Amino acid sequence: MKKYNKDLSYSYTLGLFPTFELLNKKKSLVKKIILSNKITEDVKDKIINICNKNNIKYIYDDNFICKVAEKENCYVVGIFEKKINILEDDKSHLVLVNPSNMGNVGTIIRTMLGFNYRNLAIIKPAVDIFNPKVIRASMGSIFSVNIAFFDSFAEYLKEYKNHNIYTFMLDGKNKLKDVKINYPNSLVFGNESRGLDKSYIKYNSVVIPHNDEIDSLNITVAIGISLYKFTE
Repeated sequence: MKKYNKDLSYSYTLGLFPTFELLNKKKSLVKKIILSNKITEDVKDKIINICNKNNIKYIYDDNFICKVAEKENCYVVGIFEKKINILEDDKSHLVLVNPSNMGNVGTIIRTMLGFNYRNLAIIKPAVDIFNPKVIRASMGSIFSVNIAFFDSFAEYLKEYKNHNIYTFMLDGKNKLKDVKINYPNSLVFGNESRGLDKSYIKYNSVVIPHNDEIDSLNITVAIGISLYKFTE
């Protein structure tokens, strides 16, 4: 096994929580579990119990963990097969257009799951969602979310014609508090630095009002506020 790069057919969970989420939510994707000799007995027993029940291989290899992990307190690594899902047509979606920050994307995945949005469409070019940094930032929530990639927003629209589109923009026509919510919907957000371009204003565009002390909200904050509104 090698240190992670995007061309590999597999990726890693680094740490206890994301690895437990992998084992509990996506057992079929697990290739192997790597344990540190420093892991506590109670946690080790839980992991080995799950592995034994599901015929999942596990080994002890501190050298491997040191090679692939970015933090010293990593005591378990999960190796899993990369797999893209099909989005549920009758459920609401979150759509990210050209996301570029791995930490943001991981946090967004965790936030959307917290508000029961389980379908994420990503418009390329975009961050590598299988990078261990994304998985760690999501705290393993990535294993409970369907994620699919599209070459363009037009391609996404063509496939999900029955969705009500809401585009979030600084010059959106409708204030978030006044928006009439229809389901299923697609909440569309742009790149962290550029947002959405003017072509998205023709949809049901939405603005989250704030004072003029800042130029914009962080995308993870904006998405959290919006998901709360759309699920209240």
